[in-house]
Amino acid sequence: MRHITIMDVPFLFTTQKAFSSLLAERIEKKLKTFVITANPEIVMMAKENPSIKENVKRATYVVADGIGIIKASQLLKNPLPERVTGYDTMMQLLPIADKRSYRIFLLGAQQETLEKTEIALKNRYSSIQIVGKHHGFFEMTSKHVTDQIMEASPDITFVALGAPRQEEWIARNLSTLPNSLYIGVGGSFDVIAGTVKRAPIIFQKLNLEWFYRLVKQPSRWRRMLALPRFAVHILKVKFTRNPL
Repeated sequence: MRHITIMDVPFLFTTQKAFSSLLAERIEKKLKTFVITANPEIVMMAKENPSIKENVKRATYVVADGIGIIKASQLLKNPLPERVTGYDTMMQLLPIADKRSYRIFLLGAQQETLEKTEIALKNRYSSIQIVGKHHGFFEMTSKHVTDQIMEASPDITFVALGAPRQEEWIARNLSTLPNSLYIGVGGSFDVIAGTVKRAPIIFQKLNLEWFYRLVKQPSRWRRMLALPRFAVHILKVKFTRNPL
């Protein structure tokens, strides 16, 4: 499969629809799959932190969740087709899971949010089997969580621990976990539960979801500092042809 490498991170060349179809095929074949939806922040973390870079290398697929990645690929004359987000991937897989009665495990968020997410999914998708769930407040080395997933034997495991914790948890436990799709979906449970609103369509179309989230959650400003650092590195690559 074709990949576009940006700062040593291999992004799958795909569209949102095609990627969801690819994952559906792998789920049907019961292939163990680890997906990272990476934005510029994750790319910078991988560059600066060897353990995070190793997590990225262990992923089956890395896709471009972030307009900064798309713009960087265009600037480097090797454009990726479009963003492929964790939330949209989850929302496209859920109707498939409903049709095929897939087994779902929900990991992450606060307990109240988790409960609301389960209720919302069951109300919308009557044939989905939610075979287990666990809130996101646990030690990374907790065997209780992995044991629970082993017993549940899900087809899809949505991991909403936030980056880079969700990627670290999946990478750490992947070899011992049952065959399933493991995908980090960030704050998707909060959106599904209704505790957080996704950016309005106009912000999505203008590629300003990051700005909407910053306005709604000003505490994110420190994380946003990765964006200008990412841009500087991309410009260095473009103008010095130095693969940083």
